[in-house]
Amino acid sequence: MRILILFFSCILLFSCQNTKDIKKPTWLFGKWKRANNQPDKLTYEFWYDDFSGMGFTLQKQDTIFKEILHIVSKNDALFLQVTGVNETPTSFAITQQTDTSFTAENKLNEFPKVIQYWKDKNQLKATVANDEFSIDFVFDKLEE
Repeated sequence: MRILILFFSCILLFSCQNTKDIKKPTWLFGKWKRANNQPDKLTYEFWYDDFSGMGFTLQKQDTIFKEILHIVSKNDALFLQVTGVNETPTSFAITQQTDTSFTAENKLNEFPKVIQYWKDKNQLKATVANDEFSIDFVFDKLEE
């Protein structure tokens, strides 16, 4: 009987250790305005507490770019899902994460292949890149 209890205790211990601790990035929450934008454009990202977001760019009064963002969990993994840019949603697997950053990758996507987000003091920063080039974003938080 002791062997049986020891056996099940070991199974329980190892199964608990292998369970991933998925922690979604709450530091994204808020309304952000791009600080390093082109002079004739305004770019925003809004992130809500349900881990949905929206990014858009205005030129004068016209919306010239819009994407819908979601951070979702599937099979003990996190993904950044982008809708509105391509005909179908594009998923990026979150491959690295800290308390204030994450990297999401989709090597099959033409651009970007890698998306990085990180919090730097009071700013939200992001980089989108493929093998040839990258675009950097710096966002200031808007007062709510």
